[in-house]
Amino acid sequence: MPNVVYILNGPNLNLLGKREPEIYGHHTLDDVRDLCVAMADDHGLQIVFRQTNAEHELIDWIQEAREEAQAIIINPAAYSHTSVAILDALNTCTCPVIEVHVSNIHARESFRHHSYVSHRADAVIAGCGVEGYLLALKRISTLLQGT
Repeated sequence: MPNVVYILNGPNLNLLGKREPEIYGHHTLDDVRDLCVAMADDHGLQIVFRQTNAEHELIDWIQEAREEAQAIIINPAAYSHTSVAILDALNTCTCPVIEVHVSNIHARESFRHHSYVSHRADAVIAGCGVEGYLLALKRISTLLQGT
């Protein structure tokens, strides 16, 4: 049975490819999902790929992943900088967690430099565009294989 990886996306990521392409690029979230599905297949992983603009829904999915997933990749978007509740939910998980940001949050406005999620994340990938999701999947594959 393949390892299950939840890939969770926060607010406004449904607008990838349309919103501020000079920052976030031209790939859509559907493109990201397709890239992740292809890579997951290559690595024997199964993904659950979701996006929401609602903080409580992300929390519900993290709690679900706690029982169903072997790893979480999360792009909490703006909730990175504001949500202790998401951090608390992630702290209940024992599986690997990788935080992904399409843009380099450290090269942007100062309020984006702090991420609550980073306190729990086993790794943080920022500024690699949508390729960051693929880098996260590769790392998860390595961690789950124990190599």
